[in-house]
Amino acid sequence: MTDIPTFWAAARAAVPELPADPPPAERAWGFGATPEQADELLALVLAGIKTGTASYGWDYEKDGEPLPVAGGHDIVLDGSGEPRAVLLTESVEVVQFDEVTSEHAYAEGEDDRTLESWRRIHREFFEDHIDVGRPFSGDMPMVCERFRVLYPR
Repeated sequence: MTDIPTFWAAARAAVPELPADPPPAERAWGFGATPEQADELLALVLAGIKTGTASYGWDYEKDGEPLPVAGGHDIVLDGSGEPRAVLLTESVEVVQFDEVTSEHAYAEGEDDRTLESWRRIHREFFEDHIDVGRPFSGDMPMVCERFRVLYPR
């Protein structure tokens, strides 16, 4: 298994403008809630289909983590926890669940890429995998990120 410092050194060799130090530990993560979801969504990223993601603002609040910022870097892990890509966050917008746009849903690259399927998938995900001590609601804050891959491994 490749550790983060070794992966970051390889990424910096390929992309010298990356900062000397890797992002903080909370910025190394896998998509979804299962190894299968992590691998499936990572494949969409590496294929250039998935250029956006959305997470729950209440999750950041519960965990005491800062929100992502434009210009920040993330390390995406596969389903086995192996680092596979460095992303550059291009934009971050916090909107209510019911205000996520069809453009953002399309950028997420999942299912048929429609807003309707995005809402279904994300509501099911929240209800099945997220416990922030609050029920799902249409006005829950969503952290919508757009990104690009700087380094794929």
